[in-house]
Amino acid sequence: MYKHRRMLIIISISVILFVLFLGWLKRPKPVDVILASVEQGEVQRTVTNTRAGTLKACRRAGLSPAIGGQIARLPVREGDKVTKGQVLLEIWNDDLVAQVALAKSEILSSQSRVKEACVIARVAKREAGRLTKLQKKGLAADERVEQVVGEAQAKQAACQAAKSLTEVSRSRLAVAKAALDRTQLKAPFDGTVAEVTGELGEFVTPSPVGVLTLPAVDIIDNSCLYVLAPIDEVDAPEIKTGMPARISLDAYTKKFFKGKVRRIAPYVLDREKQARTVDIEVNFILEESALNMLPGYSADVEIIINSHSNVVRIPTESLLEGQKVFIYDADNKTIYKKQVTIGLSNWKYTEILKGLKKGEQVVTSIDRDGVIDGALVRLESK
Repeated sequence: MYKHRRMLIIISISVILFVLFLGWLKRPKPVDVILASVEQGEVQRTVTNTRAGTLKACRRAGLSPAIGGQIARLPVREGDKVTKGQVLLEIWNDDLVAQVALAKSEILSSQSRVKEACVIARVAKREAGRLTKLQKKGLAADERVEQVVGEAQAKQAACQAAKSLTEVSRSRLAVAKAALDRTQLKAPFDGTVAEVTGELGEFVTPSPVGVLTLPAVDIIDNSCLYVLAPIDEVDAPEIKTGMPARISLDAYTKKFFKGKVRRIAPYVLDREKQARTVDIEVNFILEESALNMLPGYSADVEIIINSHSNVVRIPTESLLEGQKVFIYDADNKTIYKKQVTIGLSNWKYTEILKGLKKGEQVVTSIDRDGVIDGALVRLESK
């Protein structure tokens, strides 16, 4: 009897232990979560570009000669610094150089003829004046005086004609110089040669009407850069020139530059299979920030529409649909869902108007399996 009772007790204890073991095996396992503290700080409402923007030079010129011909001089290479007015490329122009020299010679010849004609005119004028005085005293015949006065007037006219011919020669020189200038490409501003599409001896031709061809020399002014970026048409009405912005570039990771909206395109781009966008231009507030940057870098902009300082905020990644968050209960090592009221929001922070206070902790890893209301959790460091 005693042995039978002892066996029942052992069996009962074994069953209880087995049930407890099964319960322990089936217990809910804690979910690893990442937390962030509710804090006070600044929250800004921003608008960002829909596609990557591009860093552009304020001045860039693709230059081609006005006339076709063979390249005779190419004094610059890609990467060279050039100054305004410097010759970048010259087409063979020996004939035009000769015409300029000829026009200069004609001017010198004309000036000599002017000097000769005008000296003769002055002598004739003095002689006419002398005879006129003698005529008044009755010492010179009228016919002779009229003849001398007429000759003086003719010689004076010849002087004026010689002067006019000199002006014609100067105009001819200007025409020759203009034709010569058409054979030269000159830098329209200080800058850097970005590309040269030609070699000595090659022939270049100007672009025909309606046909786009590569420029002979591409010059960029790197001293002034801005970002051109597309903004969704829905966000465009809120953007105004002069609004502050943040600029980020892939080439400068984790670094932001202060900017300002300088221009908003007056039309909407409708590109096939793409959202309709409006191009905006953003300047660097500190121009020295753009030193050593290269036009063509990909860039993003955040335009600051509104800003609230010293407000309660949480990471935007912790916000659930319906304006809810998961709050961490440190005593029970669990999380629970809570309704909040939000204000301004951006990709990083969201303003909390109601429902949370500074110091509470919210779950930021809300997309993990098992993160549900009442779940047992285990903290994971970021």
